[in-house]
Amino acid sequence: MSSLPTTQEKKTGNLSIGWLPKIAIMDRYLFIQMLTPFLFGVGAFSSVILAIGSLFELIRLITDAGLSVWTAFQIFGYQIPGFMVYSFPMSMLLATLLAYSRMSGDGETTALRSCGVSAYRLVLPALVLSLFVTGLTYVFNEAIVPAANWQSRSTLRAALNQENVQFKSQDIFYQQYGEVPQNDGSTKQGLVRSFYARSFDGKEMRGLTVLDFSQGRLQQILAAESAMWLPEQNVWRFSKGTTYLVDPEGNYRSILRFEDQNLQLPRAPLDLAQEQRSSEEMNISDIRRNIDLLKQSGNTKEVRKLEVRLEQKYALPFICVVFAIVGASLGMRPQRTGAAIGFGLSVLIIFGYYLLLFICGALGQVEFLSPIAAAWMPNLIGITAGLIILTRVT
Repeated sequence: MSSLPTTQEKKTGNLSIGWLPKIAIMDRYLFIQMLTPFLFGVGAFSSVILAIGSLFELIRLITDAGLSVWTAFQIFGYQIPGFMVYSFPMSMLLATLLAYSRMSGDGETTALRSCGVSAYRLVLPALVLSLFVTGLTYVFNEAIVPAANWQSRSTLRAALNQENVQFKSQDIFYQQYGEVPQNDGSTKQGLVRSFYARSFDGKEMRGLTVLDFSQGRLQQILAAESAMWLPEQNVWRFSKGTTYLVDPEGNYRSILRFEDQNLQLPRAPLDLAQEQRSSEEMNISDIRRNIDLLKQSGNTKEVRKLEVRLEQKYALPFICVVFAIVGASLGMRPQRTGAAIGFGLSVLIIFGYYLLLFICGALGQVEFLSPIAAAWMPNLIGITAGLIILTRVT
Protein backbone atom coordinates (compact mmCIF):
# COMPACT_ATOMS: atom_id res chain seq x y z
CA MET A 1 0.00 0.00 0.00
CA SER A 2 1.53 3.32 -1.12
CA SER A 3 1.76 6.12 1.39
CA LEU A 4 0.26 9.57 0.90
CA PRO A 5 2.59 12.50 0.29
CA THR A 6 3.91 14.06 3.46
CA THR A 7 3.45 17.73 4.34
CA GLN A 8 7.10 18.40 3.49
CA GLU A 9 6.73 16.71 0.10
CA LYS A 10 3.66 18.84 -0.65
CA LYS A 11 5.57 22.02 0.20
CA THR A 12 8.57 21.17 -1.97
CA GLY A 13 6.50 19.78 -4.82
CA ASN A 14 8.29 16.42 -4.69
CA LEU A 15 6.52 13.09 -4.91
CA SER A 16 7.91 9.71 -3.86
CA ILE A 17 6.30 6.58 -5.31
CA GLY A 18 7.42 3.43 -3.53
CA TRP A 19 11.10 2.74 -4.13
CA LEU A 20 11.38 5.34 -6.91
CA PRO A 21 13.39 8.48 -6.15
CA LYS A 22 11.56 11.72 -5.45
CA ILE A 23 10.66 13.57 -8.64
CA ALA A 24 9.99 17.30 -8.46
CA ILE A 25 6.84 18.65 -10.10
CA MET A 26 8.99 20.80 -12.39
CA ASP A 27 10.92 17.73 -13.57
CA ARG A 28 7.75 15.74 -14.22
CA TYR A 29 6.32 18.69 -16.11
CA LEU A 30 9.43 18.96 -18.30
CA PHE A 31 9.48 15.21 -18.96
CA ILE A 32 5.87 15.37 -20.14
CA GLN A 33 6.61 18.40 -22.32
CA MET A 34 9.50 16.56 -24.02
CA LEU A 35 7.80 13.17 -24.37
CA THR A 36 5.26 14.12 -27.06
CA PRO A 37 7.73 15.80 -29.47
CA PHE A 38 10.21 12.99 -28.83
CA LEU A 39 7.71 10.32 -29.88
CA PHE A 40 6.67 12.47 -32.83
CA GLY A 41 10.32 12.83 -33.82
CA VAL A 42 10.94 9.08 -33.66
CA GLY A 43 8.02 8.48 -35.99
CA ALA A 44 8.77 11.38 -38.33
CA PHE A 45 12.54 10.92 -38.63
CA SER A 46 12.25 7.13 -38.90
CA SER A 47 9.68 7.49 -41.69
CA VAL A 48 11.86 9.93 -43.64
CA ILE A 49 15.01 7.83 -43.25
CA LEU A 50 13.17 4.61 -44.11
CA ALA A 51 11.66 6.18 -47.22
CA ILE A 52 15.01 7.46 -48.44
CA GLY A 53 17.16 4.51 -47.38
CA SER A 54 14.89 1.54 -47.94
CA LEU A 55 11.35 2.00 -49.19
CA PHE A 56 12.18 3.39 -52.63
CA GLU A 57 14.69 0.59 -53.26
CA LEU A 58 12.21 -2.10 -52.17
CA ILE A 59 9.55 -0.67 -54.49
CA ARG A 60 12.07 -0.78 -57.33
CA LEU A 61 12.89 -4.41 -56.54
CA ILE A 62 9.17 -5.29 -56.51
CA THR A 63 8.60 -3.75 -59.94
CA ASP A 64 11.90 -4.60 -61.64
CA ALA A 65 13.25 -7.75 -59.95
CA GLY A 66 9.97 -9.51 -59.10
CA LEU A 67 10.39 -9.31 -55.34
CA SER A 68 7.18 -10.39 -53.62
CA VAL A 69 5.27 -7.82 -51.58
CA TRP A 70 5.30 -10.09 -48.49
CA THR A 71 9.08 -10.50 -48.66
CA ALA A 72 9.45 -6.74 -49.10
CA PHE A 73 7.39 -6.21 -45.93
CA GLN A 74 9.65 -8.68 -44.08
CA ILE A 75 12.81 -6.91 -45.21
CA PHE A 76 11.23 -3.55 -44.37
CA GLY A 77 10.47 -4.79 -40.86
CA TYR A 78 14.04 -6.04 -40.35
CA GLN A 79 15.42 -2.65 -41.40
CA ILE A 80 13.26 -0.59 -39.04
CA PRO A 81 15.49 -1.02 -35.90
CA GLY A 82 18.57 0.18 -37.76
CA PHE A 83 16.85 3.36 -38.89
CA MET A 84 15.18 3.92 -35.51
CA VAL A 85 18.62 4.07 -33.88
CA TYR A 86 19.42 7.11 -36.01
CA SER A 87 16.08 8.71 -35.14
CA PHE A 88 16.60 8.54 -31.35
CA PRO A 89 19.22 11.33 -31.10
CA MET A 90 17.42 13.39 -33.75
CA SER A 91 14.19 13.12 -31.78
CA MET A 92 16.01 14.08 -28.58
CA LEU A 93 17.16 17.28 -30.25
CA LEU A 94 13.68 18.07 -31.56
CA ALA A 95 12.02 17.31 -28.20
CA THR A 96 14.31 19.54 -26.13
CA LEU A 97 14.31 22.34 -28.68
CA LEU A 98 10.51 22.49 -28.94
CA ALA A 99 9.76 21.92 -25.24
CA TYR A 100 12.17 24.53 -23.90
CA SER A 101 11.34 26.96 -26.70
CA ARG A 102 7.61 26.82 -25.88
CA MET A 103 8.31 27.32 -22.17
CA SER A 104 10.62 30.24 -22.95
CA GLY A 105 8.08 31.82 -25.29
CA ASP A 106 5.32 31.52 -22.69
CA GLY A 107 7.51 33.03 -19.99
CA GLU A 108 7.64 29.84 -17.93
CA THR A 109 11.43 29.65 -17.86
CA THR A 110 11.57 33.33 -16.80
CA ALA A 111 9.15 32.62 -13.96
CA LEU A 112 11.11 29.58 -12.81
CA ARG A 113 14.40 31.45 -12.90
CA SER A 114 12.89 34.33 -10.92
CA CYS A 115 12.11 31.71 -8.24
CA GLY A 116 15.80 30.84 -8.03
CA VAL A 117 15.92 27.93 -10.51
CA SER A 118 19.12 28.18 -12.55
CA ALA A 119 19.40 27.42 -16.24
CA TYR A 120 21.63 24.47 -15.40
CA ARG A 121 18.91 23.04 -13.15
CA LEU A 122 16.36 23.49 -15.93
CA VAL A 123 18.53 21.45 -18.30
CA LEU A 124 18.83 18.58 -15.82
CA PRO A 125 15.57 16.79 -16.83
CA ALA A 126 16.66 16.88 -20.48
CA LEU A 127 20.04 15.44 -19.48
CA VAL A 128 18.41 12.61 -17.50
CA LEU A 129 16.05 11.76 -20.37
CA SER A 130 18.94 11.83 -22.85
CA LEU A 131 20.93 9.38 -20.71
CA PHE A 132 17.96 7.01 -20.75
CA VAL A 133 17.70 7.32 -24.55
CA THR A 134 21.47 6.81 -24.78
CA GLY A 135 21.13 3.49 -22.96
CA LEU A 136 18.22 2.53 -25.21
CA THR A 137 20.29 3.36 -28.30
CA TYR A 138 23.20 1.26 -27.02
CA VAL A 139 20.92 -1.74 -26.40
CA PHE A 140 19.44 -1.43 -29.89
CA ASN A 141 22.91 -1.17 -31.45
CA GLU A 142 24.22 -4.22 -29.62
CA ALA A 143 21.30 -6.63 -29.27
CA ILE A 144 18.89 -5.86 -32.10
CA VAL A 145 20.31 -3.92 -35.04
CA PRO A 146 23.22 -6.22 -36.07
CA ALA A 147 21.03 -9.34 -36.16
CA ALA A 148 18.20 -7.48 -37.91
CA ASN A 149 20.53 -6.06 -40.59
CA TRP A 150 22.03 -9.50 -41.21
CA GLN A 151 18.58 -11.10 -41.47
CA SER A 152 17.48 -8.37 -43.86
CA ARG A 153 20.38 -9.00 -46.21
CA SER A 154 19.96 -12.80 -46.01
CA THR A 155 16.23 -12.59 -46.74
CA LEU A 156 16.80 -10.31 -49.73
CA ARG A 157 19.47 -12.56 -51.22
CA ALA A 158 17.33 -15.66 -50.77
CA ALA A 159 14.33 -13.94 -52.38
CA LEU A 160 16.40 -12.85 -55.39
CA ASN A 161 18.03 -16.31 -55.69
CA GLN A 162 21.44 -14.82 -55.03
CA GLU A 163 24.25 -16.77 -53.43
CA ASN A 164 23.74 -16.32 -49.69
CA VAL A 165 27.06 -17.53 -48.36
CA GLN A 166 28.31 -16.59 -44.92
CA PHE A 167 31.94 -16.91 -45.95
CA LYS A 168 34.42 -15.57 -48.46
CA SER A 169 34.37 -17.95 -51.40
CA GLN A 170 37.40 -16.78 -53.39
CA ASP A 171 40.94 -15.49 -52.89
CA ILE A 172 41.59 -15.96 -49.20
CA PHE A 173 44.81 -14.25 -48.16
CA TYR A 174 46.36 -14.59 -44.72
CA GLN A 175 49.75 -13.32 -43.57
CA GLN A 176 51.07 -14.47 -40.21
CA TYR A 177 53.48 -12.20 -38.37
CA GLY A 178 55.79 -13.13 -35.52
CA GLU A 179 59.38 -13.09 -34.26
CA VAL A 180 61.84 -13.70 -37.11
CA PRO A 181 65.54 -14.53 -36.39
CA GLN A 182 68.17 -12.15 -37.77
CA ASN A 183 71.74 -12.80 -38.94
CA ASP A 184 73.20 -11.30 -35.74
CA GLY A 185 71.23 -13.75 -33.56
CA SER A 186 68.52 -11.28 -32.53
CA THR A 187 64.88 -11.42 -33.53
CA LYS A 188 62.39 -8.83 -34.74
CA GLN A 189 58.76 -8.72 -35.78
CA GLY A 190 58.23 -9.78 -39.36
CA LEU A 191 56.38 -11.98 -41.83
CA VAL A 192 56.45 -15.62 -40.76
CA ARG A 193 54.05 -17.28 -43.18
CA SER A 194 51.93 -16.33 -46.20
CA PHE A 195 48.77 -18.35 -46.88
CA TYR A 196 46.66 -18.22 -50.06
CA ALA A 197 43.63 -20.26 -51.15
CA ARG A 198 41.98 -19.82 -54.53
CA SER A 199 38.47 -20.87 -53.40
CA PHE A 200 36.49 -21.96 -50.34
CA ASP A 201 33.13 -23.79 -50.16
CA GLY A 202 32.57 -23.36 -46.44
CA LYS A 203 34.38 -26.57 -45.47
CA GLU A 204 37.29 -27.15 -47.85
CA MET A 205 39.81 -24.76 -49.33
CA ARG A 206 41.22 -25.45 -52.78
CA GLY A 207 44.22 -24.27 -54.77
CA LEU A 208 46.50 -23.54 -51.82
CA THR A 209 49.95 -22.01 -51.66
CA VAL A 210 51.81 -21.55 -48.37
CA LEU A 211 55.14 -19.69 -48.18
CA ASP A 212 57.28 -20.23 -45.07
CA PHE A 213 59.53 -17.32 -43.95
CA SER A 214 59.97 -18.47 -40.35
CA GLN A 215 63.78 -18.44 -40.56
CA GLY A 216 64.03 -14.94 -41.97
CA ARG A 217 63.99 -16.04 -45.59
CA LEU A 218 61.87 -18.15 -47.93
CA GLN A 219 62.49 -21.61 -46.55
CA GLN A 220 59.84 -23.74 -48.21
CA ILE A 221 56.84 -23.58 -50.51
CA LEU A 222 53.82 -25.80 -50.09
CA ALA A 223 51.30 -26.21 -52.91
CA ALA A 224 48.22 -28.43 -52.49
CA GLU A 225 44.96 -29.12 -54.28
CA SER A 226 42.87 -28.86 -51.11
CA ALA A 227 42.99 -28.46 -47.33
CA MET A 228 40.56 -28.89 -44.43
CA TRP A 229 40.70 -27.76 -40.84
CA LEU A 230 40.45 -30.65 -38.36
CA PRO A 231 39.11 -29.14 -35.11
CA GLU A 232 39.54 -32.32 -33.07
CA GLN A 233 43.29 -32.33 -33.82
CA ASN A 234 43.72 -28.58 -34.20
CA VAL A 235 45.64 -29.00 -37.47
CA TRP A 236 45.21 -28.48 -41.21
CA ARG A 237 45.09 -31.56 -43.44
CA PHE A 238 46.56 -30.81 -46.87
CA SER A 239 45.79 -33.23 -49.71
CA LYS A 240 47.56 -33.98 -53.02
CA GLY A 241 50.34 -31.50 -52.66
CA THR A 242 54.03 -30.81 -53.09
CA THR A 243 56.56 -29.27 -50.69
CA TYR A 244 59.50 -27.41 -52.22
CA LEU A 245 62.47 -26.88 -49.89
CA VAL A 246 64.50 -23.79 -50.78
CA ASP A 247 68.20 -23.32 -49.98
CA PRO A 248 69.75 -19.98 -48.91
CA GLU A 249 70.66 -19.20 -52.53
CA GLY A 250 67.01 -19.50 -53.60
CA ASN A 251 67.33 -22.85 -55.38
CA TYR A 252 65.12 -25.89 -54.87
CA ARG A 253 67.12 -28.43 -52.90
CA SER A 254 64.34 -30.97 -52.45
CA ILE A 255 60.86 -31.68 -53.80
CA LEU A 256 58.52 -33.82 -51.68
CA ARG A 257 55.12 -34.98 -52.92
CA PHE A 258 52.38 -36.20 -50.59
CA GLU A 259 48.80 -37.45 -50.65
CA ASP A 260 47.81 -36.24 -47.17
CA GLN A 261 49.80 -34.26 -44.67
CA ASN A 262 48.80 -32.66 -41.33
CA LEU A 263 50.37 -29.30 -40.50
CA GLN A 264 50.04 -27.24 -37.33
CA LEU A 265 49.19 -23.92 -38.91
CA PRO A 266 46.93 -21.25 -37.35
CA ARG A 267 43.18 -21.58 -37.72
CA ALA A 268 43.05 -17.87 -38.58
CA PRO A 269 42.67 -18.31 -42.39
CA LEU A 270 39.44 -20.25 -41.78
CA ASP A 271 38.15 -17.63 -39.33
CA LEU A 272 39.05 -14.87 -41.77
CA ALA A 273 37.19 -16.58 -44.61
CA GLN A 274 34.09 -17.17 -42.49
CA GLU A 275 33.76 -13.57 -41.24
CA GLN A 276 31.81 -11.80 -43.98
CA ARG A 277 29.57 -9.43 -42.05
CA SER A 278 29.77 -5.68 -42.45
CA SER A 279 30.31 -3.43 -39.43
CA GLU A 280 26.56 -2.65 -39.40
CA GLU A 281 25.91 -6.38 -38.95
CA MET A 282 28.33 -6.82 -36.05
CA ASN A 283 28.18 -5.84 -32.40
CA ILE A 284 31.18 -4.72 -30.34
CA SER A 285 32.46 -8.22 -29.54
CA ASP A 286 32.17 -9.25 -33.22
CA ILE A 287 34.16 -6.20 -34.33
CA ARG A 288 36.86 -6.87 -31.71
CA ARG A 289 37.20 -10.47 -32.90
CA ASN A 290 37.40 -9.38 -36.52
CA ILE A 291 40.07 -6.79 -35.67
CA ASP A 292 42.20 -9.51 -34.04
CA LEU A 293 41.88 -11.68 -37.15
CA LEU A 294 42.78 -8.86 -39.51
CA LYS A 295 45.77 -7.87 -37.39
CA GLN A 296 47.12 -11.39 -37.81
CA SER A 297 46.64 -11.15 -41.56
CA GLY A 298 48.42 -7.80 -41.78
CA ASN A 299 45.47 -5.96 -43.39
CA THR A 300 46.23 -2.65 -41.65
CA LYS A 301 43.81 -0.60 -43.77
CA GLU A 302 40.79 -2.71 -42.82
CA VAL A 303 42.01 -2.91 -39.21
CA ARG A 304 42.08 0.88 -38.98
CA LYS A 305 38.61 1.13 -40.49
CA LEU A 306 37.18 -1.29 -37.94
CA GLU A 307 39.02 0.39 -35.05
CA VAL A 308 37.31 3.67 -35.93
CA ARG A 309 33.98 1.89 -36.26
CA LEU A 310 34.50 0.22 -32.87
CA GLU A 311 35.01 3.56 -31.13
CA GLN A 312 31.97 4.95 -32.93
CA LYS A 313 29.92 2.10 -31.47
CA TYR A 314 30.71 3.57 -28.04
CA ALA A 315 30.45 7.24 -29.04
CA LEU A 316 27.33 7.35 -31.22
CA PRO A 317 24.76 6.65 -28.46
CA PHE A 318 26.03 9.71 -26.57
CA ILE A 319 24.86 11.92 -29.43
CA CYS A 320 21.58 11.92 -27.49
CA VAL A 321 23.28 13.73 -24.60
CA VAL A 322 24.93 16.23 -26.95
CA PHE A 323 21.69 17.00 -28.77
CA ALA A 324 19.77 17.32 -25.49
CA ILE A 325 22.15 19.99 -24.18
CA VAL A 326 22.24 21.81 -27.53
CA GLY A 327 18.45 21.69 -27.95
CA ALA A 328 17.68 22.80 -24.39
CA SER A 329 20.23 25.63 -24.56
CA LEU A 330 18.87 26.92 -27.88
CA GLY A 331 15.28 26.55 -26.65
CA MET A 332 15.83 28.70 -23.56
CA ARG A 333 16.85 31.71 -25.58
CA PRO A 334 14.37 34.64 -25.32
CA GLN A 335 12.98 34.35 -28.85
CA ARG A 336 10.32 31.70 -29.37
CA THR A 337 10.78 28.92 -31.91
CA GLY A 338 7.67 27.47 -33.55
CA ALA A 339 7.23 23.81 -34.41
CA ALA A 340 8.08 24.28 -38.10
CA ILE A 341 11.14 26.42 -37.37
CA GLY A 342 12.21 24.00 -34.63
CA PHE A 343 11.96 21.05 -36.99
CA GLY A 344 13.95 22.89 -39.65
CA LEU A 345 16.60 23.98 -37.16
CA SER A 346 16.86 20.40 -35.92
CA VAL A 347 17.46 19.16 -39.46
CA LEU A 348 20.24 21.75 -39.98
CA ILE A 349 21.98 20.83 -36.71
CA ILE A 350 21.65 17.11 -37.48
CA PHE A 351 23.07 17.59 -40.98
CA GLY A 352 26.02 19.59 -39.64
CA TYR A 353 26.71 17.05 -36.91
CA TYR A 354 26.67 14.01 -39.18
CA LEU A 355 28.80 15.83 -41.75
CA LEU A 356 31.36 16.45 -39.00
CA LEU A 357 31.05 12.81 -37.94
CA PHE A 358 31.73 11.64 -41.51
CA ILE A 359 34.75 13.95 -41.89
CA CYS A 360 36.27 12.88 -38.57
CA GLY A 361 35.66 9.21 -39.41
CA ALA A 362 37.45 9.63 -42.74
CA LEU A 363 40.37 11.40 -41.05
CA GLY A 364 40.56 8.52 -38.58
CA GLN A 365 40.71 5.93 -41.36
CA VAL A 366 43.60 7.74 -43.10
CA GLU A 367 45.37 7.90 -39.68
CA PHE A 368 45.25 11.70 -39.44
CA LEU A 369 43.29 11.26 -36.21
CA SER A 370 43.40 8.41 -33.72
CA PRO A 371 40.30 6.14 -33.66
CA ILE A 372 39.26 7.58 -30.29
CA ALA A 373 39.60 11.18 -31.49
CA ALA A 374 37.79 10.41 -34.75
CA ALA A 375 34.82 8.92 -32.91
CA TRP A 376 34.54 11.30 -29.95
CA MET A 377 35.59 14.65 -31.43
CA PRO A 378 32.11 15.43 -32.91
CA ASN A 379 30.56 14.78 -29.47
CA LEU A 380 33.16 16.98 -27.80
CA ILE A 381 32.61 19.82 -30.27
CA GLY A 382 28.84 19.51 -29.98
CA ILE A 383 28.72 19.48 -26.19
CA THR A 384 31.16 22.41 -26.02
CA ALA A 385 28.93 24.43 -28.34
CA GLY A 386 25.88 23.54 -26.23
CA LEU A 387 27.57 24.60 -22.99
CA ILE A 388 28.70 27.90 -24.51
CA ILE A 389 25.12 28.65 -25.56
CA LEU A 390 23.89 27.64 -22.10
CA THR A 391 26.33 29.97 -20.33
CA ARG A 392 25.09 32.87 -22.47
CA VAL A 393 21.50 32.04 -21.52
CA THR A 394 22.42 32.23 -17.82
